[in-house]
Amino acid sequence: MSVARTLRRPRTLLAAVTLAGSCLLTAGCGLHSSSGVTLTAHPGSITEVKSLEGVPLTVASKNFTEQLILGNMLSIALATAGADVTNLSNTPGSFGVRRGLLDGDVDVSPEYTGTGWINYLGHTTPLKTEKAQWQAVAKEDLAKNQLVWLPPAPMNNTYAFAIRESQGKKLGITKLSQLKTLPKSERTFCVESEFATRNDGFLPMLKNYGLTKSDLGDVTTLDTGVIYTATANGKACNFGEVFTTDGRIPGLNLRVLEDDRKFFPLYNLTEVVQENVLKEHPELKDIFAQINGKLTNSVMQKLNAKVDVAGEDPSIVAKDWLVAEGFVTE
Repeated sequence: MSVARTLRRPRTLLAAVTLAGSCLLTAGCGLHSSSGVTLTAHPGSITEVKSLEGVPLTVASKNFTEQLILGNMLSIALATAGADVTNLSNTPGSFGVRRGLLDGDVDVSPEYTGTGWINYLGHTTPLKTEKAQWQAVAKEDLAKNQLVWLPPAPMNNTYAFAIRESQGKKLGITKLSQLKTLPKSERTFCVESEFATRNDGFLPMLKNYGLTKSDLGDVTTLDTGVIYTATANGKACNFGEVFTTDGRIPGLNLRVLEDDRKFFPLYNLTEVVQENVLKEHPELKDIFAQINGKLTNSVMQKLNAKVDVAGEDPSIVAKDWLVAEGFVTE
């Protein structure tokens, strides 16, 4: 066992996880299972791996719906393969999980390439293709912090604008470049206050698509969760700021507009793994590659909706999906 593995300090993160119970059920937070229990499953296409038998691995994910599902997904998969998993899904905040990785308290975490590049490594200019963004963050984080970013999933949880499906059909709009073709009175928007002032936010997006604020109708600033319902009912705006994998998109029958000039940063999902852990257990790559290949925006929207719309437990949602895909069995 390496020095980094021996010196892990799980109590720090375990204490942090207990604080997650106070997480308010704000937009995107959803229902939580903060027990830290990993649901039992049996091998499917993810088989028992002799070299993983009894190996202690700590999985941490953040305290919002999507991450709760993903953290449980990875925990169940690793436990099925034979590892002794500590499931720290529901760790408060991005930087709680990141600190755990940097300190060696966490072995594996689901993470987003854009978050790594912009929030953790401090860059202000994102790269414009999925492969380039992944390669850049992977190269730098490995060199600086001995953290490996595995090849990412197709799912990209980034900013977008959506319109209610019926109005989208009426206006004949499917992509952001078509905003210029609409009458000014139809260019009404709902955005959150932070997005309105970000350098990858509202005004730069308009400029990228040949518009200014004076070209718009009403622009209403709302809390994130309210934007979805306001966009769905169409009373405040036609176009609402959303996140592309949010379960309320299918739940409220919203149409996401294509970012056809590729303005918004890419936030593709992958696993971040301690370099020394991956060297000892390269079989982890194959386990995660199976899962990543199936995770698209549409799949993640449906899984998130099971929690945020239908009220299901994220750990059960995670296991049910793994079973449905044949990765594990009951």
